[in-house]
Amino acid sequence: MNAASPSKQQTSNSTVLVRQYGQMRERHLSTRKKDFPHRSVVIFNTFSGRRCVFFGHFISCQWMLIKDVYVSPSRLTLKASPAPPRPSMADQHESIDLRSPPLDPSAAAGHSWFPGPPPPIYSCTLTPELVHKAREELQEKPEWRLRDVQALRDMILKEQPNLRTRLDDAFLLRFLRARKFDYDRALQLLLNYQAGRKAWPEVFQDLKPSTVKHVLDLGFLTVLPQPDPNGRYILCLRPGKWKPNDYPFVDNVRAIYLTLEKLIQPEETQVNGIVILADYTGVGMSQASNPGPFLAKKVVSILQDGFPIRIKAVNIINEPMIFKGIFAIIKPFLKEKMAERYILHGSDLRSLHRNIPRSVLPEEYGGIAAQLDSCAWSRVLLNCEEEFIVEFCQPDPLEGVVLPDAMLFEGEQASGQDDDTFRGLRSQLYYCY
Repeated sequence: MNAASPSKQQTSNSTVLVRQYGQMRERHLSTRKKDFPHRSVVIFNTFSGRRCVFFGHFISCQWMLIKDVYVSPSRLTLKASPAPPRPSMADQHESIDLRSPPLDPSAAAGHSWFPGPPPPIYSCTLTPELVHKAREELQEKPEWRLRDVQALRDMILKEQPNLRTRLDDAFLLRFLRARKFDYDRALQLLLNYQAGRKAWPEVFQDLKPSTVKHVLDLGFLTVLPQPDPNGRYILCLRPGKWKPNDYPFVDNVRAIYLTLEKLIQPEETQVNGIVILADYTGVGMSQASNPGPFLAKKVVSILQDGFPIRIKAVNIINEPMIFKGIFAIIKPFLKEKMAERYILHGSDLRSLHRNIPRSVLPEEYGGIAAQLDSCAWSRVLLNCEEEFIVEFCQPDPLEGVVLPDAMLFEGEQASGQDDDTFRGLRSQLYYCY
């Protein structure tokens, strides 16, 4: 069955689904202990070979299955098939498992020192100490956590109905924690996050680790394997490794962004924040003058106002005399609070050790840990290639398409679903959406 060509009455299917969910949610809240029919959409993306499973918008609706989706630049072709009986779903398609998938052994080796990706269904992984820290520093109350997430989600659906973004619990929690559970500021941060991705296509188009492997191989950046005593991972930047003739500076920005996306996944980082260590050894006039004020402003705006991560300190070491000129370009775009977190150490390693203990620093910086190994972080990112393809490189299979009514089929009733199951299915939908 081919999708009809877009008409004036057609709107984005994802918007339709969001509105449909909003209507059904009210009905669920009023009769939440009853059984509901439900349906889901199984979408096969033939570009990536992956499947998106839309779960939860269809509470109190029918079962629906889209067997195949073929995406081309000019049209979207949908093939419908009768929905199979629920027990045979595992026979025709791989079963839907709401738990975290097991890591491939080779991938697990790359994640030996860094936490793996979070499960689709949110479950708090914070230790009691971090729960207390989040309460004290971020105003996060465990008993209200999911209520706050739902409040932010409702704000998005009401105030930004056309915003194309993930809405699952784990994703929205990043923004709430980054803005200390202030709903309005968290929503603004999310809007900035999405706006930045659209406004800077040279950074975000086809953004995946394999496209910045040359940056990783050069050693421009890495993450130290041990966090500091405050639980903060240390992002180590070495801009002197890059030469303008090697590749465009924007590739460095792409590598930094991918690294931040990976760092922010663990809840520990969302609570503790990160520390930046920038070694300016080898930086000369060519590197300092290349980004320019416009590019510097865009980078600062992403790090400061467009990404849900807490940068607790920026330690600058081995900065040359020319760094004053570099900082003069950056400083006007920094907020006062962020500017105060920049610490210039020069070549004084003792000053650095007062802020970052020697126990977590490599030998190159007077530490007692192993030598700096940029390949370790490179392996972590490259092992997550598929993860970033799903996040940044997927074409939107339902852009501008309204699903025909003929594609809806009757399905069996869902068994009694309690509040937790409803939330789980809804969060799974948001994760895929």
